[in-house]
Amino acid sequence: LAVAGPGDHRDPAILVSLIQRYQVTTLHFVPSMLQVFLLDENVAQCTRLTRIVCSGEALPVDAQQQVFAKLPNAGLFNLYGPTEAAIDVTHWTCREEGKTSVPIGQPIANLTTYILDAELQPVPAGVIGELYLGGEGLARGYHRRPALTAERFMTSPFGDGQRLYRTGDLASYRPDGVIEYR
Repeated sequence: LAVAGPGDHRDPAILVSLIQRYQVTTLHFVPSMLQVFLLDENVAQCTRLTRIVCSGEALPVDAQQQVFAKLPNAGLFNLYGPTEAAIDVTHWTCREEGKTSVPIGQPIANLTTYILDAELQPVPAGVIGELYLGGEGLARGYHRRPALTAERFMTSPFGDGQRLYRTGDLASYRPDGVIEYR
């Protein structure tokens, strides 16, 4: 494990140097920091990188393309998950698809996702709806905020007794079941 010094994450040249010195193989960035990192002229020298994980923001297609071009040996992974559902809920292994957005993928183990319409009914592939989450990583609610908890956490409309979290995020399913963030 190599940890950059305070503030060093803001300087791509320092990160490139640390990655090379410590032979770092895996990085975890928010997409905006990945974009800053990719601006360094020496980023392609980070040949030991095999895995770049992004979460915390939507991953732009341009950043994905830059990783593919500048770091061809590194796999790029896009994760999605609000704090209310532990850390990450969905996973996507990025690949060249010629799309205008990077998918957020499919749920990880012990978590569920639903894209529902205003009547809390599942939407078909290609139709935009609101993303709901359920499963083992779901929070119980907001500390000392019962009204907000009641607004965002609900019993599943499917009669299975599961609790769901209403993310407020819009998404759609592709025909292959992969979720795209809208």
